[in-house]
Amino acid sequence: MRALLNLLVKELLQLKRDPKIVPLLFVAPVFQLFILGYAATTDITRVELAVCDLDRTAASRQLVEAFAASTYFRVVRNVDAQGELDPLLLSGAARLAVTIPAGFAADRNAGRPSTIQLLADGSDATVGTVGLAYAASIVQRVNEAAGVRPLIEIRPVVLYNPDLKSRNFMVPGVLALIIMVMTMMLTSMALVRESELGTMEQLLVTPLTPGQLIVGKLVPYALVGLVEILTAMPIVLFWFRVPMRGSYLTLFLLTLPFVACTLGLGLLVSTLSRTQQQAMMLSAFVFMLPQIYLSGFIFPIQNMPQAFQLATYLVPLRYYVVILRGVFLKGVGFAELWPQALALFALATVILTAARLRFRRRLG
Repeated sequence: MRALLNLLVKELLQLKRDPKIVPLLFVAPVFQLFILGYAATTDITRVELAVCDLDRTAASRQLVEAFAASTYFRVVRNVDAQGELDPLLLSGAARLAVTIPAGFAADRNAGRPSTIQLLADGSDATVGTVGLAYAASIVQRVNEAAGVRPLIEIRPVVLYNPDLKSRNFMVPGVLALIIMVMTMMLTSMALVRESELGTMEQLLVTPLTPGQLIVGKLVPYALVGLVEILTAMPIVLFWFRVPMRGSYLTLFLLTLPFVACTLGLGLLVSTLSRTQQQAMMLSAFVFMLPQIYLSGFIFPIQNMPQAFQLATYLVPLRYYVVILRGVFLKGVGFAELWPQALALFALATVILTAARLRFRRRLG
């Protein structure tokens, strides 16, 4: 145990004495959280809207004013003919176009259905889909104000994120992403750096077993991952104002198996690499990017092909993103998150076992 403790102290001192590592460990994650916290959002406001009002009545102007007064749209052009809308959509000057036909007010006054045309730029599917949904909600409000009501009225209730702020949904995922990147990248380069500096042979002649050597290498970076969470939490809670409805203890305990998975993957990468550059490239392109794509952090898993949906069960980030969003937004605990926790423990066991076997083989 004394030899193991000495190795732990040596690793921590090595981190402390590296002038480049401290900004990387503590400044870079905070910077990334700020950048991604603002950039990784699906909230859409001020969609460029072109209007073609062929009716030119008080009713049609009321509808146009409803679009202009909302925070969802910004009327960029009023045109006199429908043919003028296509060039605006093609050039990107407008993302959505609305045409109010002649006779719009007359149909409403006579009790007949009145129809307007909405054209959306489908080259950006998110803006197009959300823009059409915003437009439909505005038309519904105008109908209600005018006393024109549908036969069936829907009154939706949104749970856990009532304002539908994508920031509440995305920032916990960004936090998981930062923890994964930092712990995996640092661990993947740790053993490779020892080989490049020629100090690996010195470690091998110590009374440490391969298992103790692995523990001595991984524990300091596990502590780094936990410190990064403590550093990022005030930003998540007080700057981005993501609600924390669950238990901090639950979050901490369920973070441990995820960090074990990322450390194990980093160790596995280090056994497959000869240089730190190779370790960095292998971590980024073979292990990190697939996890980001398959975790559900950006793309819904249910929309993926069946083969890719099955592959997501091997992705630790998938389970940790569910844990973070559940603890932050829903306030759930172990009773609801035990399947994700069990999956992370199983993956951590398999990954660390594979990394240790590969490490022993490399030493041999």
